[in-house]
Amino acid sequence: MTTTNRIHAEDLVDFASAGSAGPRPFQSSSRAARIRRKWYEIIGLTLPAVAIYTLFVLVPMGFAVYYSLFRWRGSGAPSDFIGLDNYIGPYGALKDPLFQSALMNNIKIVFGSLLIQGPLAIAIALLLNRRFRGRALFRMLVFVPYVLAEVTVGVMWRLILTNDGVFDTVLRDLGLDSLVRSWLGDPNLVLWTVLGVLTWKYLGFAIILLLAGLSNVPEELSEAAAIDGAGWWQIQWHVTLPLLGPTIRIWAFLSMIGSLQVFDVVWLVTTQAIRSLGAANTMATYMVSEGFLARSWGYGSAVSVILFVISFGAALLYQRLVLRRDLQGALTERS
Repeated sequence: MTTTNRIHAEDLVDFASAGSAGPRPFQSSSRAARIRRKWYEIIGLTLPAVAIYTLFVLVPMGFAVYYSLFRWRGSGAPSDFIGLDNYIGPYGALKDPLFQSALMNNIKIVFGSLLIQGPLAIAIALLLNRRFRGRALFRMLVFVPYVLAEVTVGVMWRLILTNDGVFDTVLRDLGLDSLVRSWLGDPNLVLWTVLGVLTWKYLGFAIILLLAGLSNVPEELSEAAAIDGAGWWQIQWHVTLPLLGPTIRIWAFLSMIGSLQVFDVVWLVTTQAIRSLGAANTMATYMVSEGFLARSWGYGSAVSVILFVISFGAALLYQRLVLRRDLQGALTERS
């Protein structure tokens, strides 16, 4: 072997040994720099959101729990420690018949919203999903009540439903005098009146959400079912609604949480006198009445904690029992 060939062979051996030894030092440092830069970006983007969430959510929650352990009227530092008396004491919220009626009213609103808004929203969404002239206009009109401010809705319906108001006048003009009622003054009727107002306000949101879900249903499935001889109602029942199930369950979850925390529309439509009877109180209106207006901040904080625990528990239970399959289908496990 000549000297030149021997030199080339030694170079090849050196190159092979260098490659088998792993990445070079500058490659390792470059990869570490990219990883550090990635973590800097993640921290920089999430830190403001975490700070805002901590400042405006977690910290107030902590203060609410702390104040709920005191008999405090909002002036000075709380010093009269009473433990759990605001919750389960002789005059605690959980033993107050008025709070118990407010909790039952919330439960009625939850089930009433699901049983009334759900079928109505599904039926209207299926109709608005068909092709016809003016469909875009009708879709916009059904969404208008939802974009109105709750204050506007509450004041408007209170004026409409007052005694001898617009609604009673329309009934009399139609010759339906026997249907005239004290819509906001009858303790046996006021909660259903409020439920009707809430349905009018939030039905548009359910319809738009279902229309968005319908847009993801493949038209080929409906066409194939029609070719096989299925009618329109059969297609909706056996094809469309099963595929719309995840959207319906998400809407039901949002409706349930909103019904547990409803305040503004109920507060503006009803009067303090009728709420004091427990006819139209909700947990949120009870909290404001007994905490803010009565200047019993410790007691009001306890009610807010109870409201949070009930809402959080309902959300976890619903996610565990109803949304679990949808979430498992949306998430992929890493091997």
